[in-house]
Amino acid sequence: MFAGEGRGRRALVTGASAGIGAAFARLLGALGHDLVLTGRRAGRLHLLADELRGEHAVDVRVVAADLADPAAPAAILEGAGGTGAVDVLVNNAGYGINADFADTDWRAQADFIQVMVTAPMALTHACLGPMREKGFGRIIQVASLAGLLPGGAGHTLYAASKAFLIKSAQSLALECEGTGVHVSALCPGFTRSEFHDVNGARAEVERLPGFLWQSAERVAELGYEAVQAGRPVCVTGGVNRSIAALARLLPEGLGHDIARRRTRPRPKG
Repeated sequence: MFAGEGRGRRALVTGASAGIGAAFARLLGALGHDLVLTGRRAGRLHLLADELRGEHAVDVRVVAADLADPAAPAAILEGAGGTGAVDVLVNNAGYGINADFADTDWRAQADFIQVMVTAPMALTHACLGPMREKGFGRIIQVASLAGLLPGGAGHTLYAASKAFLIKSAQSLALECEGTGVHVSALCPGFTRSEFHDVNGARAEVERLPGFLWQSAERVAELGYEAVQAGRPVCVTGGVNRSIAALARLLPEGLGHDIARRRTRPRPKG
C-alpha cells in the first residue's frame, strides 16, 4: 500500500461510524481516496469526516441513512454523486440478532435481511456496471468466518447472510475477470469493535482467549490487500484460516454436533 495511490478515486463505505467500517475509512483516506461515509449515527460520521479531511486533505461526504429502508441505497448513491462516481465500494454495515428465530418479530428479521443482503447487493449492482465501463473498480463485501462454518443456534440468519455474500462475491469475481474490477469477500473472525455490544453478546465473547481476536485496523488492511490482489475470499489470520479449513474437512454430522456445543444452551419446551 502506497500513500496517494487512491488520488482521483472515490470510496463508499457503509457502516462507517465505528469498527471495521471506520478502519476502512481511515485506511482509504490515508491512501488518498475521496470518501463517502454512510451509517445511522450522523454525529460520529461527521466527526470522522472532519478527522480525515484534516489529516489527509481528501473530500469526504457524509450521507446518514438506515439501510433497513429500501430507499436508502438510491439515496446514498445520489449523495455520492451517482453510481459512476464510486470507484471503491465497501459493504460493511451489519449487526446480529441474538435470539431464536421463532422468538423474534418478523419485521426485525425482514429488516435484517434488508441490511445484510438486499442493500449491499443493491449497491453492488448499481456500482458494478459503471465500474466495468471505466475499467476499474474494487468491491469488498465484509462477510465473516461464520459464513464458512456450520450454522449454530441463535443469530439464525447471520451466518446465512454472510455465506450469501461470500458465494456471490466468488461468482462476481469470475464475472469480472479481465474487466479491471475486483470483488472480494472479507471473512474476519472475532474483531475488536462495538459489534458484540450492539448485539448483546459481549459477556459471551469476552470469555474467549486473546489469540482469537484481531483489530479492526488489521482486518481492513488485509481486506484491502486481498481485493487489490484480486483474491475473491480473504479469511483473516492464521487461526481463522485453520478453523475454516477444518470446517471444510469435517463430516456434516460432526460439524453440526460441534455447532450445537459451541452455541449457548437452548431453552426447552
